[in-house]
Amino acid sequence: MDKNRKEGAKNQASGALKEGVGKATGDRSKEVAGKVEKNTGKAQREVGKAADSARDTKRSD
Repeated sequence: MDKNRKEGAKNQASGALKEGVGKATGDRSKEVAGKVEKNTGKAQREVGKAADSARDTKRSD
């Protein structure tokens, strides 16, 4: 598993937590920061998936 998948999942979870805390406390800046971090994590996971797929394709050749 590519390290980007692991880090992306971590960032996605952390961002979701921040977003939730921001919503619960009414802290709009924390909510937005959480959304940004969550979406960054999603993108990072996709990069990791692509790297894993490329590596698996290369191995099967």
